[in-house]
Amino acid sequence: MKVSRKIGIAVVVVLYAAYFFGVARPVPPESVLVPRWLSSLESGESTFFGEKPQDLSEAGPFLPFDLGSRFGYVDSHGNFSVNQIKKANVSLSADRWAEYDAEPDRIEIFGSSGDPLTVVENPRGYPFFLDGRNFLIGNEQNTVTEIDDSGAVIWTYEFSSVLTCVDAAAGLLLAGLVDGYIEVLDSEGKQVFLFAPGGSGYAIILGCAISGDGSRIGLISGIEPQRFIMLERYGTGITSLGGTIPLGISAGNAGYRVIHHEFLDNGYRRPVHIGFVENDRWIIYEREEGLGLYRIGSKQGGVAEFEGEICAIDNTGGQGVVFVIVAHSGNEKELIGINLPGRVALKAPFKSWEVFLKRTDSGLFVGGAQNLFSFTLEKR
Repeated sequence: MKVSRKIGIAVVVVLYAAYFFGVARPVPPESVLVPRWLSSLESGESTFFGEKPQDLSEAGPFLPFDLGSRFGYVDSHGNFSVNQIKKANVSLSADRWAEYDAEPDRIEIFGSSGDPLTVVENPRGYPFFLDGRNFLIGNEQNTVTEIDDSGAVIWTYEFSSVLTCVDAAAGLLLAGLVDGYIEVLDSEGKQVFLFAPGGSGYAIILGCAISGDGSRIGLISGIEPQRFIMLERYGTGITSLGGTIPLGISAGNAGYRVIHHEFLDNGYRRPVHIGFVENDRWIIYEREEGLGLYRIGSKQGGVAEFEGEICAIDNTGGQGVVFVIVAHSGNEKELIGINLPGRVALKAPFKSWEVFLKRTDSGLFVGGAQNLFSFTLEKR
C-alpha cells in the first residue's frame, strides 16, 4: 500500500513537472528559466533535473513557504528545515514563525530551523513578523504591539480605526486604515506621519508598501474612484504630525509628499497586492488590467496587461523580470513572467487550488498541488 502510494505520488509529480516545464518559454529574450528540482511536500523528497549538486548540505538560507495544508522552510537545494501540517493559523517570515488559535492564550515563536525562540503569554492578539521584528495585532484589529525576542512588550499603539494593511522597513511601521488614513510609526511606536489621501467616494486604504530605506510609500487608496499614489520623503527627518493632512502637504520641515497619483478605473473592494521590487527601483501593484508598474527614477508608469486575478506576486524582482501567478476559473492557474517595463514574456498554465511563489536573487520557487518547483533565471 505504501509502495503504491509512493509510486502514485511520483507519477503525479513527474507528469505535473513535464507539463509545467513544457509550456515554459525564455523570459526575457536573453534569460531563460532553467528547472532545478521539484519536491513533494508530503514525502519531503526532491527530484533533480540535470546535474545533482555534489554537496546538498551547503545550500544557503532557508526560505519560508505556505502551501495548502503545509508550511515550513526549504533551501535552494530542496532541503527542508521545517515541513509540517498546519494545525492552526500560521504567520511566518524569513527567520521566524508561529502557529496560533482564533483566541490564543499563548503564542510560541520558532526560528526557521524549528528551534523555539520565545513564548508570549496572554497575547490578546495575533502575531506577524516584518523587518526582522515581532508584532501583535490586537483582537479588535486596531492596535499593534511590538515585542522583543524575550516576549516582553516594547510598545503598543492604538490606531484611529481598523487596520487594512501594514508594512515595515528601516525601523518604520506603515499602517493603512479603513477610514482612509495612513500612519507611520518610528521604532519607539511614536507617530511620525499621518496622511489622508481623500478624493474618493469611499475612503479606505486597500494596499500599502514602504521602500527598504523608508524613503517612499506606495498606496492603493479609495473606492469610486480608486487611485495609485506614490509619496516620497523630503526634508532632514520625520517630524511628529497630527490632524488631517491635505493631499501632498506635510507639517514642519520634513515629511512625505505626493509625487505621483493615477486613477484606476473601477478598482477593487478588497485588499490589493502592492510592493517595491528591483532594489526599490520599481513599485508594482495589482489593477484590473493586470499589473501596474511605476519606475521611480523616471517617474513613469505602465501596465502589463493580462487576464485573471493575481493570487501570488514576486515581491523582489531581479534581472529586469517580475513574476506573478494569476487565478482563472476553478483551479486553473497561470505563471506569468513580465519583462520590465511591462512586456508579458512568459505564460505557463497549470492546475492547483493552492499556490506559492517566492523569488530570491536568480532563484524562482513555485508551488502547487503540494509540490514545490525550483528554477534558476539564467542569462544565455
